[in-house]
Amino acid sequence: MKRDVFNAIADPTRRSILLSLTKESRNVNALAEKFDMTRQAVSLHIKYLQECGVITIKKQGRERHCNLEVEKLTEVAEWLEPFREMWTAKLNQLDKLLDELQSKSKEQL
Repeated sequence: MKRDVFNAIADPTRRSILLSLTKESRNVNALAEKFDMTRQAVSLHIKYLQECGVITIKKQGRERHCNLEVEKLTEVAEWLEPFREMWTAKLNQLDKLLDELQSKSKEQL
């Protein structure tokens, strides 16, 4: 089955793993310590993320270090952009309405 970035972010545990990789790469054991589940369960999530292309794993000696592939996550940002534009327009309309109401309120005083 072909997995994509949207499959990667569909699960809260995988989103947490991705967030923990935003500052630096981490080894699998360090990631597993953050979750209340077995190391094997975390490893399965990591494998899934790797299959989705949002992380890469590099072996350094006996350890496996996970690195975030930020470029792949731009697909999510691009998909969200029309929604961001819609909400920005709606909030700008609300700001304009509030400014008008505030002006009318000041005029009545």
